[in-house]
Amino acid sequence: MVLVTGGTGFLGSTLIKRLLASGIAVRATKRETSTVPATLIGLPALQWVDADINDFFALSDAFIGVREVYHCAGMISYDPADRNRLITVNVAGTANVVNLALQHQVRLLHVSSIVTIGLPKHKDEAAEDDLWEYSSHQPGYAVSKYEAEMEVWRGIAEGLDAVIVNPALIIGASARAEGGDSSGAIFTMLRKGLNFYPDGSVGLIDVEDSAKAMILLMGDRALTGQRFVLSNVNMTYRELLARCSVYLGRPAPKYRATPWMLSIAWRAAGILARFTGKRPLITRETANSARHRLRFSNRKIIDTTGIVFKPIDDTLQEICTTLK
Repeated sequence: MVLVTGGTGFLGSTLIKRLLASGIAVRATKRETSTVPATLIGLPALQWVDADINDFFALSDAFIGVREVYHCAGMISYDPADRNRLITVNVAGTANVVNLALQHQVRLLHVSSIVTIGLPKHKDEAAEDDLWEYSSHQPGYAVSKYEAEMEVWRGIAEGLDAVIVNPALIIGASARAEGGDSSGAIFTMLRKGLNFYPDGSVGLIDVEDSAKAMILLMGDRALTGQRFVLSNVNMTYRELLARCSVYLGRPAPKYRATPWMLSIAWRAAGILARFTGKRPLITRETANSARHRLRFSNRKIIDTTGIVFKPIDDTLQEICTTLK
């Protein structure tokens, strides 16, 4: 039996489908308020349990009879108002998972994030050996994912058999774009009309490739106490939006969003959010992130597993076709 935390999420649900397709029985956790994807209802080899990762005792029951754990559960937000909640869910929740994995002596694959990879010191692309450094400008999400990863490293020091993955921006046609999914939101904004592009760049990976890489890493018992960047391509936001505009049949954004424009945008979005009661579409943290030109190396995951990534244009076209 394999346990997947956060089974109703974008990555978790995709991972479950791949595990089931390979004949592996899966137990998946969800919160009581979560909605199970229609494609994962009533499957005989899949068992759903209500277990919030911050509820140690409910989570403990989910570990009974399990040999491997994929820890996908977590919170994604770049809203400064969520900073404390991010620490509670991502850090304290991961600490519970690590402690139970040690107690039950199971192998753990922890889904961290590309945001915990540090800036490259002497090369063009950031890699697994580039260490993250704290600064007052780091968004709460990055801080929470870094501290969560430190809980896994603490477990490894105590004898935990674990491997860590650091995915770039995970994309796919099944992302819940209209529901505010962090990856789908970009494409939804473009479909609705977007005239400006930010200066920054982003690493991209298809959700199916992410799940495939995770299963390959979990299956190689010689791999322990290591982390792996999961990224297919590096792309500027300008190039990304231009390609998707072609697939959507819409004009590409023509104007560069300068730093002062982004500064005005996140402040205006914050004021609007106070009147509407909705979350702001852009925050100071997302505006700052959109300006960063970052490139990530996928050399280690390719050399280790031999994985062949799906062409990213195929993924972009599938997303845009779904949105249309």
